[in-house]
Parts: sequence; C-alpha cells; structure tokens
Amino acid sequence: MADPFVSVVIPTYNRAYCLAETIDSALGQTYKNVEVVVADDGSTDETESMMGQRYGNNPRVRYARQPNSGTNIARNLGLRTARGDMIALLDSDDIFLPWKVELQVACLQAVPDAGMIWSDMDALDPSGHIEPLFLRRGYSNYQRFTTQQIFASSRPLSAVVPGLAAQVGSARLYHGDIFGPMVMGNLVHTSTSMIRRERLEKVRGFDESLQRSGVDFDFHLRTCREGPVAFADVATIRYRIGGTDAMSHPARRVRMAENFIRTIRPVIERDRDRIALPERMINEVLAEAELFLGESLLDNNEHRRALPHLAKSLRIRPWQPRTARLLALACLPPQAKEPLRRAFRRLRGR
Repeated sequence: MADPFVSVVIPTYNRAYCLAETIDSALGQTYKNVEVVVADDGSTDETESMMGQRYGNNPRVRYARQPNSGTNIARNLGLRTARGDMIALLDSDDIFLPWKVELQVACLQAVPDAGMIWSDMDALDPSGHIEPLFLRRGYSNYQRFTTQQIFASSRPLSAVVPGLAAQVGSARLYHGDIFGPMVMGNLVHTSTSMIRRERLEKVRGFDESLQRSGVDFDFHLRTCREGPVAFADVATIRYRIGGTDAMSHPARRVRMAENFIRTIRPVIERDRDRIALPERMINEVLAEAELFLGESLLDNNEHRRALPHLAKSLRIRPWQPRTARLLALACLPPQAKEPLRRAFRRLRGR
C-alpha cells in the first residue's frame, strides 16, 4: 500500500522573518511523501519575494496568494489548493518536530475510523526557553476532564510506531467520540492537527463569517461532530508564544469571546440530544462564555456592552460572587471604575 500523500497547509501574513524555518520543518520530515502549501493572506513584507527566491524551483512547495482577508479565509485557500490524502495544519510561526508527520500518519492508519488526530506541543518563548507539554496549560478545558474521561480507548504509541519508541516513550494514543467534551471548550491546537480528506469534505473548511481570534474552535468542534478522532499524547511541534502578532494576544480577547458564544450556542440548541453531558455542565459553559465576553469587554473599557453579558451569566448560574462583582463594576459611574478595576486585576493576578 502506497504511503498517503500529506499536504501541510501554512497560512501566513507578514511573517517573512520566521516563515522559512516553518516551511523547512515541514520539508525536513522523516516522512517524505509531503507537499507544503503556503497561503499568503496579502503580506506586505518580503514574503512573496522570499518564497520565489528560496522555494520557487521546489516542486514540493506551492504558493497561493490572496488579498488580505483573514487567517481562516487564507486557510481555506490552502485547503482548496492542497492535494493530499491527509492535511496537516501549521501556523506560520510554529515548527514541526522531524517525525511529526510520520507519527500521525501511522496513528491514523492504526485507527481508521478517526477523521483527525492532534497532539501535545512544546512552547517556545522569544528568549528561546522551551516549556514542555504546554497543551494542557494553554487549553483550560483539560482541567474539566482527565484524558481517560475524554476518550473511550487508548494504546501505547510505541506499539503503533515502534521505530519512534525513543521519541514517544510511555506516551499513549487515545481514540474515540469526544463531541460532548469538545462542547465545553477547545481541546485541539491547530498546528498539531492532521485531518483526513474524507473528514475534511464533511466539515467543509473554516467558517469565513468568523473573524480574528477563536475561529479554530468552530472548525475542530465540527470535525469532532462528524465522528471519532485521535490524540497522540506527546509533543510534536514547537509552538511560539509571546509574539505581538499571535492570534491569542490579549487585544483580541473580545473577538475570541464573541466567536466562542457564536460557536457553542447553535450547537447546543441543535445537538443537545447528542451531547452526553449533564444539564449542569451545559449551564456552566454557557455562563462561563457570557462571563468571558463580559469581562473582556470590561477590560476593553466597553462597560455598557459588558452589562447584558454579565447579567446573563448570573441568570444562568446565580450566586457567582466574581460575576456579581464585575457586574457591579460595570454599573458604577465612570470616575469610580478605574480604581476598582485595578483592584480587581490585582485580585485576579493580572
């Protein structure tokens, strides 16, 4: 049986300073049946010239360009351009470890009903310091469940890919239908993920009506809605943190919170009978979503817009002291707000 053809899709915007390292990490995989698709979202730096000079004669690298429209729209351009049987997603400032694709192809072959796989990651800060196994710190939904509660089954990764036993150690491959836990919040980091062509055709790409931060959750939630997925509990990428152009930058928290609510509300209304969670947990996530948006709006000095979201959070889950304090803050006259805001931030450790 021929090795599946893998497309690595990299959306980018004004990252010529680090894009080549990202591309080279995908080209340098131990698994060789790989193409790289760079989807340029209208960069105004040296990205286009760098791509031509460095990769213009490389048949394994394909370059597509569009007017600046947003990361999710650039990703869809890359997905339309990709020819692979499996598609790995990679942000333009992240780095694949050399055996990432080899491991994930083998895992998807070992669990043929899994439409997607993702993994843990090591975080790399601007000083070069590495924080290992960062996924569970970066995604708070892992605090609600153990990995064994999320997935129905698991097996040692070393048994799936014996040739990588030294790299994976005692880590495990998890597998199952996780639609319910995913409703509570994202579990998938995009740059670690690989999706089968068949699953992608059902999901139909990223929602282009969602803009800026938090758009990945909608894509991964819809992917999990379509059937089982898999998780390799080992770091396969280096994830850059601390950059001012990162999509998770605090300045984008309001849009991220808005997109989270836009994602989960229709899913809960449409698929409540499929979500194997108690009503208590559904109310918990809805209240937290409204609180997240209200608090983000407060931090952005949009007190009037914050009020209805904080009030809604309290209606869903009464007697939440922190939410009540923030609601009171939003109701205060302007001259009284800033000293109390600073006090609340100190209490929250921010």
